[in-house]
Amino acid sequence: MENSSETGQNSVVCTDASINIEGINKRFGKVQALDNVKLVVDPGTVFALLGPNGSGKTTLVRILTTLLRADTGTAHIAGYDVVREAQLVRSVIGLAGQYPAVEEILTGKENLEMIGQLYHLGKPKAKARAQELLEQFDLSDAANRKVKTYSGGMRRRLDLAATLVASPSILFLDEPTTGLDPRSRLGLWEVIASQAKYCKTVFLTTQYLEEADRLANKIAIIDKGRILRQGTNQELKDCCGGDTLVRVKIADRGEITRANNALKELGGDKLHSYPDTGEITLPSDGGTALLPEVVRRLDAEKIMIAELALKPPTLDDVFLSITGHTAEETPDLKQDTSVTKRGIR
Repeated sequence: MENSSETGQNSVVCTDASINIEGINKRFGKVQALDNVKLVVDPGTVFALLGPNGSGKTTLVRILTTLLRADTGTAHIAGYDVVREAQLVRSVIGLAGQYPAVEEILTGKENLEMIGQLYHLGKPKAKARAQELLEQFDLSDAANRKVKTYSGGMRRRLDLAATLVASPSILFLDEPTTGLDPRSRLGLWEVIASQAKYCKTVFLTTQYLEEADRLANKIAIIDKGRILRQGTNQELKDCCGGDTLVRVKIADRGEITRANNALKELGGDKLHSYPDTGEITLPSDGGTALLPEVVRRLDAEKIMIAELALKPPTLDDVFLSITGHTAEETPDLKQDTSVTKRGIR
């Protein structure tokens, strides 16, 4: 693979920016952190691994970025084996872990210039690339301030900018928007989406369903170490019952079980409830014909309806349909370990 970068321009000749994972298993004591994981990520793809805390996302990222060895199975990054050719893997990837790993005693500009020189860009190119990234991540005004004076969101943006200094062909982002405010998150989404334009592959982990839906060309759902389903956004949403769902909100959340029973015949195994909000979803035929029947059945049970609407399915609906719980619910076993240092530069 050839990977070159000129100031202000990305020029990448991408011979292979794929990720191939075959039968990866990893155990920590009695906990099966990864269970026969198989994935293929094509070049130029923004791929999202979606799952709650403890589902195995970070463990998989650490294996793919050579920071951790799998017990069994193989993984190839840009054609390189992550165990036998670890150094070559590191030469084509960038990694941003869950927590910022920048030098607090240096300024933002100095951090980026230092990384550029570690990548042998040369002093002029390292300076130019640092300036470009500071502007891109809205940090120009703080370029000459020490990082210890930065807010948490600013540190996160600087950390992500540092990951992009050498224009890596394959970018790993482990929960990249953790700690960012909504405005910063939106700005970061634009940056992530832009990385696939230059024959780059982006592999991101997230527990934010909106993030996966907004960014990814392909999504895999992981829960308790197993890949449960993968496909495009629409392919995953189809598993919930098609393009349209009936969403009904019960006035009294304590009535959610009775409401479920009243509507079970209409929704079957694709009926799902959200006890915290008092909402129930069930598949529609794409029209409004089902709405009167929903009202009739709940009225017969004297269950008050607060809201009733037709809506397209979201990834929240997908996750609940596939796993039986929401992405925000944490499994009983905590099996992820955090990447607290970048480890790759």
